[in-house]
Amino acid sequence: MNLLRVTVLAALAVSLAAPARAVEMSPAVAQLYESVSIYPPKNNAMTVCYGFVCRRRALLDFTAADKRALGAIMAAGKASPAAERAALRKAVVWFDKRVAPLIGTGVRVARADSQRGGDATNFDCWDTTRNVTALMVILQDWNMLRHHTVGDPRYRGNFLVLQNAHNTAVVKERVSKREWAVDMWTAAFAQPPDVMPVEQWMTEK
Repeated sequence: MNLLRVTVLAALAVSLAAPARAVEMSPAVAQLYESVSIYPPKNNAMTVCYGFVCRRRALLDFTAADKRALGAIMAAGKASPAAERAALRKAVVWFDKRVAPLIGTGVRVARADSQRGGDATNFDCWDTTRNVTALMVILQDWNMLRHHTVGDPRYRGNFLVLQNAHNTAVVKERVSKREWAVDMWTAAFAQPPDVMPVEQWMTEK
């Protein structure tokens, strides 16, 4: 175990040992984190999953500057649900750039799959679903989501039509209740995630 890994794990242990206010999330969202034995997002911190199915983890403590940056991004989307979804795309790109120097994912590729094994420089779709959901849970906790709430993750996969198994983070419009996929896995480093109605996402391959 290298020194960086030890330092990351030590920082995670110290931070999570301190009292932290729980944030509101559904049982399905909470299960994303329970299933791999990591702490869910709390207050100003989240566990970043990478290396495929959260085999590698790092703590991201959001600083005051981080919160201001995300606040400015999300404020630009206050006019409408569509504008807020556009802002969410930018927030996910901000997150991608923010964590890359910490965990080495600045060279990650789109649609990283099992052929890359446990590549430490990539996210699989389980990693992106957990990470994007955690980011959105924190934005919601900070009252930065005006038009949406964090939805439950969605899954697809139908071998009869050659559709591979895949999952995604989701937001739900407050008024219409329509669900939207926020899919980071299909984008390469620093590229905006796919955002589309869940019913459309369910038919993609």
